[in-house]
Amino acid sequence: MHRRTLLGATAAATLAGLAPRTGRAQGGAAGVKIAFMATLSGPGAALGTHMRDGWLTAMGQLGNKLGGVPAETLIIDDELKPESAVTKARAAIERDKVDFVVGLVFSNILGAIARPVTESQTFLISANAGPSPLAGRGCNPFFFATSYQNDQNHATMGQVAQEEGYKRVFVLVPNYQAGKDAVAGFRSRFKGEIVDEVYVPLGQLDFAAELAKIADAKPDALFTFMPGALGVNLVRQYHQAGLGRIPVLSTFTVDESTLPAQGDAALGFFTASDWAPDLPGERNAQFVKAFEAAHNYIPASYAAHAYDTAFLLDAALQARGGNLADKHALRSALETVKFPSVRPSFKFGKNHFPVQDFYLCKVGKRPDGKFETEIVRKVLTNDVDAYAAECRMPA
Repeated sequence: MHRRTLLGATAAATLAGLAPRTGRAQGGAAGVKIAFMATLSGPGAALGTHMRDGWLTAMGQLGNKLGGVPAETLIIDDELKPESAVTKARAAIERDKVDFVVGLVFSNILGAIARPVTESQTFLISANAGPSPLAGRGCNPFFFATSYQNDQNHATMGQVAQEEGYKRVFVLVPNYQAGKDAVAGFRSRFKGEIVDEVYVPLGQLDFAAELAKIADAKPDALFTFMPGALGVNLVRQYHQAGLGRIPVLSTFTVDESTLPAQGDAALGFFTASDWAPDLPGERNAQFVKAFEAAHNYIPASYAAHAYDTAFLLDAALQARGGNLADKHALRSALETVKFPSVRPSFKFGKNHFPVQDFYLCKVGKRPDGKFETEIVRKVLTNDVDAYAAECRMPA
């Protein structure tokens, strides 16, 4: 089922020091309980590991408390299986009485658990997945995203393609909600020709047929969204196929979760993001330094967003004096409270998705030989997602 752990600097060192919790927290009397759900096994495990370790870094700095209240976390592996995720989420809510469900790497997992979690009036906070159905008419008073709406990173890359003057672009994405959002986002700002639009299974690892199509099409550029192991294999095979003459405009295909495995093959690949390790600001620099010291690798955006999620909850609970009983007041605190984000520009829009800046980044190699994404330029400022106007948030 799921592994139970209290949070500290490392997962192994967190099981001591907190008495059993006897009821839901009110006024800070009994503590706060969080179900942290991420993909921690299979091809997407690296993404979930970054997310979990970002949360662990924050909780270590917060002394394992949120808003001054002792915090307990159930770390849950969703296994990238929607049915399993629903079963585990229900158990966390009904049996373990968690106050928040946070994490969520993949949109199909978030889509599966969103209804059972929010219908129980449990706050659901995504640190990565941001599917369009939850941003527009399906917006929900119990759902927040500390990351982005899925389309936005891809729309940023569409804007880049437009500004760079590319006329013909080949599109390659996985066949699930986030892949569809990727195409919609890219198309929203790129006005040139899509020479082909190819969807592959989420678990596909051999791209020989797709690479042959790209070679035959001779596009000005390739736009691709391939998270986790998909991205690792695509980049390696792209390099081996000798397609380096065709620029790669990607999202989540090259980042700090995939670069250790991609290595030199990823150098020069572009990506779009709301965050990068070299994003200016003291707060971000402190986070990256602390994360590397604790976990011995460079954080990706999954880690940065999870880190921000912990500090959002800390600030909101601090504002409420640790009181979780008044959900309307807690929702208001989550919507408006100021917290020390790693991003210089961050606030929630009307649909509980962030309004923030987006950047063009490029894979680089640090003096120590490690790979990271590095900011080239800002592309979008205080960007509001395309679905926010459709949101009619219930009171």
